[in-house]
Amino acid sequence: MAPEAPETTYVNSVEVACDGGEGALGHPRVYLHMDETGRVECPYCDRLFILQDDAH
Repeated sequence: MAPEAPETTYVNSVEVACDGGEGALGHPRVYLHMDETGRVECPYCDRLFILQDDAH
């Protein structure tokens, strides 16, 4: 069984930006695009973004 992502964030857009959310302790801002499953994981902090069911 794979370990769970450190944080899961539900979003309304297939494109998201992640900077680690830690201010100066975060990571460079990266822009990510959901795959066909409606999920994407940040390559820096492993935060998991999931497209909400009611998103357009």
